[in-house]
Amino acid sequence: MIIYSRNRRLRVNQSIRDLMRETTLTTDDFMLPIFITEGKNIKEDIPSMPGIYRHSLDLTIKEIKELWSLGIKAVNLYVKVNDKLKDNTGKEAWNKNGLMQDTIKAIKDAVPEMIVMPDVALDPYSIYGHDGIVEDGKILNDATVEALVKMSVSHAEAGADFIAPSDMMDGRVAAIREALEENGFPNVGIMSYAAKYASSFYGPFRDALDSAPGFGDKKTYQMDYGNSREAINEAIKDIDEGADMIMVKPGLPYLDIVSKLNEIVDVPISVYQVSGEYAMIKAAVQNGWLDNDKIIIESLTCIKRAGASLISTYFAKEAAKLLNK
Repeated sequence: MIIYSRNRRLRVNQSIRDLMRETTLTTDDFMLPIFITEGKNIKEDIPSMPGIYRHSLDLTIKEIKELWSLGIKAVNLYVKVNDKLKDNTGKEAWNKNGLMQDTIKAIKDAVPEMIVMPDVALDPYSIYGHDGIVEDGKILNDATVEALVKMSVSHAEAGADFIAPSDMMDGRVAAIREALEENGFPNVGIMSYAAKYASSFYGPFRDALDSAPGFGDKKTYQMDYGNSREAINEAIKDIDEGADMIMVKPGLPYLDIVSKLNEIVDVPISVYQVSGEYAMIKAAVQNGWLDNDKIIIESLTCIKRAGASLISTYFAKEAAKLLNK
């Protein structure tokens, strides 16, 4: 028997495999989520996320400089807010001298080229741990949007390159876009969390920011993980409202959503490989069940292959070092 068509000819050795590779990962694909806390010279462990820390602002700047030297050009910012500053209005979120605003300014002063995308949601500032203002046990949509607009403008004033609303309130992208235009920030972009699912993969993140909901859950505003058409609808609406980029969150378990959106929308798609994904991989590595370096690169390549233009991942620093070898 003669076999004329042999796919394995394209896999004979590494050089051929490199030539044929359809998806190539580079440091330009990464954004690192960063946790910031009050104080000086503080580096706090996050037990559920080994290797990830909450840094004070001074150490955050050192981290930013190292990231830039590794080729990482974007960071996604999250702040751990002092309990004394939390309330049900979220007013600390638009304090011009707040921790988030000071962090944005300091990063842009230290490394002006670094793309800064601060998180826009009220949960770190809320006494209830929810992404919006609470009344009678319900999350108010329109009142929350008004607060998010104030928060977004304050981030733009501090020097943010993109506003990153992760709250999943209806109509917030249009309201933020209008406010940015009216306040003289036409070039500040919006990376909308368009398909953010009500997922169990967020647990370690909530440990990092002490932002777990104080009652109930987030299923009235985050998406049902059984739905995919809803994600398309959410993404198209956000793009129509002025989103420059859309986010799918979580990552690996939702690559079908990324792939579908990649076939439909014309804006870049970012994907958040979330804290639970990171923690699972690290736990398996620590138990000797997975090879750390190989699984990092494979998981990130799969996300890019599905259609991601940007990957927000806690592995960004490790992956950059591996790729730079």
